Amino acid sequence: MAVEKIHIEKFLALAGEHAVIDVRSPGEYNHAHIPGAYSMPLFSDEERKVVGTTYKQESREEAIKIGLDYFGPKMRRMVEETESIVNSRKPGANGSGLTTHDSRLILIYCWRGGMRSGAVSWLLDMYGFKVYTLAGGYKSFRNYVLDMFKLPFHFNIIGGYTGSGKTEALRILQEKGASVIDLEGLANHKGSAFGNIGMPKQPTQEMFENRLGCELRAMSYEPATSKAPFRGLGGIWLEDESQRIGLVNIPHEFWKTMRQSPVYFLDIPFEERLKHITEEYGQLDQQKLIDAIGRIKEKLGALNAKAAIQLLEEGNTPGSFRILLKYYDKFYFKALHNREGLETLLYTINCKTVSVENAGLLLAALQHQYEKP
Repeated sequence: MAVEKIHIEKFLALAGEHAVIDVRSPGEYNHAHIPGAYSMPLFSDEERKVVGTTYKQESREEAIKIGLDYFGPKMRRMVEETESIVNSRKPGANGSGLTTHDSRLILIYCWRGGMRSGAVSWLLDMYGFKVYTLAGGYKSFRNYVLDMFKLPFHFNIIGGYTGSGKTEALRILQEKGASVIDLEGLANHKGSAFGNIGMPKQPTQEMFENRLGCELRAMSYEPATSKAPFRGLGGIWLEDESQRIGLVNIPHEFWKTMRQSPVYFLDIPFEERLKHITEEYGQLDQQKLIDAIGRIKEKLGALNAKAAIQLLEEGNTPGSFRILLKYYDKFYFKALHNREGLETLLYTINCKTVSVENAGLLLAALQHQYEKP
């Protein structure tokens, strides 16, 4: 067998069925990586620094010798770790639906597709694995992701004031077979000052972009089927968001496309939204809610912030959230109307309450737009 370098499209296509191994340092991997890749570093962060410094200050040859000193003692462990990864993978890993646990084919990448992936690929090929490496390495994947955001995707935006159940509507749409991307899910944040409470740590900006890019790629390769009749209809459903979601930003080109896309606005009475938001957030840690109110004190107004906190401490969660909801309604109204051509993009859907039935109303509204002469 021989190690073969392949370009990004083929690499990602095979990644749906086979194990992907990132041989960069732990620090590089933890910052960002190809979603689903396993970390099996050739060098530790400190070893990478030593090799890099030697390369710059002495010579390529001396850097390689030092690298071999680090690599030699790790060879057996890397072979055994690769066997463990391959043997432990379940059928349908990465969502491909294909059996992968008995495959000996593996995919490897480093930063530029150079010496690190070359060294590990040589070892694993010699042991008997069928090895493909990514031409251009992780850098080529990053360029692929950034280019993805510039493509003219067709988005349908679910709009609505806070408490309208937009995330729940996305979930139901996905269950019905529609193409859906949950930006808040990818960002591990619900999008408001309270959005990080009870959520996992947010990814880095780069990792958020990597996740989003792979989601977009998956949507591009999933045509409508009889089991998913709405997948090809009207493009991809997204929730209306500020460009910033917690600590990460929606990429500018992607955000620009969102702002030019039709908005299906769920118009739900204030009291119904208040009831829904109280149920969703009312059980969260009280001190964390108070801290979140403190973070928006200036925008909320000192008196409103003080009243909202006092009501929380008194156990009057609906009263506190009533103040907060009025603030977020004003904030969202301004953001909604601060986009060009809204008069031709906005479709209002009157809803009695927050309900799973609202997803059906969204699909009906979309269907109606397609049936217009």
